[in-house]
Amino acid sequence: MQNSISISRREITTDARINAVIGVLFFILATALGAYVRIPVPGSPVPITLQTFFAILAGAVLGKRLGLFSQFGYLILGAAGLPLFSGLAAGGAHLFGPTGGYIFGFLCASYAVGAVLGANAASRTRVVTAFAVGSAVILSCGAAWLVFAYKIGLVKAVSVGVLPFIPGDIIKVLCASFIYEKISARSKSVFS
Repeated sequence: MQNSISISRREITTDARINAVIGVLFFILATALGAYVRIPVPGSPVPITLQTFFAILAGAVLGKRLGLFSQFGYLILGAAGLPLFSGLAAGGAHLFGPTGGYIFGFLCASYAVGAVLGANAASRTRVVTAFAVGSAVILSCGAAWLVFAYKIGLVKAVSVGVLPFIPGDIIKVLCASFIYEKISARSKSVFS
């Protein structure tokens, strides 16, 4: 029995660079898969997806720098033509569509979450706060983009680009917090 325990805890790799690449690639893939969960919102050009869940979790698990790289990688690969965006969309033009601000918000949010949490262990309150900040950053970037690119007023941008997403984002924040609480000690040792 002792051997099975020690084998299950054996490192696949101890090279920090390889661990970083694996972590970044995982969150690129996870964010892309999150785009395939797509729920249209009546009256809004933006659907509900699981991308925000993975964007905020990336910043917590990987830290601010690698979390940012993972979301930047997602953006670059989608812009380059891989169908990674919501609705199997791809290409740079998609970044100028109604969801473009949210996609750019993924970068800012993953960095912000990683910055708020830092490299040390964090309390449950701090984790939930960090994820809530990340979610708010994504929604703010999305609403700002709707105002700027689509010339709609701030009130309308908030009503179609923020308010419909708050209940789902609360659930995502709580679920991400629960998952992070279970894996944070391990992720800190691998990615810090």
